[in-house]
Amino acid sequence: MYIDGIFVGSAHVDDKPPYNRPMGPVVARGGASGVVIRHGKLVAEWGDTSRPDMTFSIAKSYLAILTGLAVDKGLIGSIDERVGERVKDGGFDDAHNSAITWRHLLEQTSEWHGELFERPDSVDWHRQVGPSVSSGTSNAKGSERALTAPGTHFEYNDVRVNRLGLSLLRLFERPLPEVLKEHIMDPIGCSTTWAWNGYETSWVDVGGQRMQSVPGGGHWGGGIVINSRDHARLGELIKNEGYWEGQQLLSQERVRAMLIPSRLNPTYGLLWWLNTEKRLYSQAPETSVFALGGGSNIIWIDRPRDLVVVIRWLDKPCTDELLGKFTSAIIA
Repeated sequence: MYIDGIFVGSAHVDDKPPYNRPMGPVVARGGASGVVIRHGKLVAEWGDTSRPDMTFSIAKSYLAILTGLAVDKGLIGSIDERVGERVKDGGFDDAHNSAITWRHLLEQTSEWHGELFERPDSVDWHRQVGPSVSSGTSNAKGSERALTAPGTHFEYNDVRVNRLGLSLLRLFERPLPEVLKEHIMDPIGCSTTWAWNGYETSWVDVGGQRMQSVPGGGHWGGGIVINSRDHARLGELIKNEGYWEGQQLLSQERVRAMLIPSRLNPTYGLLWWLNTEKRLYSQAPETSVFALGGGSNIIWIDRPRDLVVVIRWLDKPCTDELLGKFTSAIIA
């Protein structure tokens, strides 16, 4: 059952030159590992759960948490506020981009158009990841298409997610890894071995200081490198709706908002995946929510069962069956 997926792609396999080279550090991957947390206690683990590893698009779910923190701190009035009202770096000035809200970026419906850190948003046009509201497309990834109005088209697009990361950096005026460490990772007792790396091209000026913006994945290298146990702690925080040992680190309202199905893709919330109508995984409970990354890196949370499971480097075709085995072994 624990067949190793072997996946290790530092740049997306479908990217065409010159966009197929890594711009950030790439870490050699470890073996399959994982943990099972039930009722807040470690009940099972396999592999080296203390080894930091690349985690790819799970970083997107961390960006959602930081966005929630920005709302809690008043740096954003509402996720339905236009990004350009507070972020004044030229990225949201034109007629098309000026209509983009934080919700659009979080739901991957922004249609933000431009180039960021030497990558145009068009590199991910027609990208197919996970179930979609459409029946699919025969168009090649990166092929030309017409832009639509912000909020009218779901597309999994790393350039646009990276634009969210840069926008948050502008608001916090501090490197996002520092913000995450202070407000989330240290309070929940994570190790000091995790890192969130940017690109060689993602250094920007923020208030006269040179800071590195960090991406929402490892598409072109960089991203979050972290161990399975630290992922599990983050999963516990979300399962407990932002509460940790007497502290409300992230408001309950923000956590719940992340896990509401979006209008255009009911299996997607705010950079978190949802098992709506069991469309993602038929053998997992419909109440399951997931942070998902390439190589079948998974944080699986099922609040009614008081369950958090972290899985690293699973062979992708085995995922649904494995989740089903865990589900059948647990009495709700």
